[in-house]
Amino acid sequence: MAIGLLATITVLEGKNEAFERTFLDLTEKVRANEPGNVFYALHKSGSDPQVYKVLESYEDQAALEAHGQTDYFKAANVKLAGLVGGRPDIEYLDGVE
Repeated sequence: MAIGLLATITVLEGKNEAFERTFLDLTEKVRANEPGNVFYALHKSGSDPQVYKVLESYEDQAALEAHGQTDYFKAANVKLAGLVGGRPDIEYLDGVE
């Protein structure tokens, strides 16, 4: 069963450019290397420039778990940790088929 994820991330003032650059690099790696990833997209809030939403979809739970275990995901999280104002708010979603 497909699984979705919606992550809300608040970025520190003045760190938007670095955050976007780091996240878009991660996005390229996810799309190129994870066949179980259906989509992975970063969006910026229209009402708060410090808030971003990440929309993700995976073929199944195993694909989502594999994503979190990749070296490039772990490395990106180290870089992103200094750019954000705390842990992301993550909502898991069940695919409707």
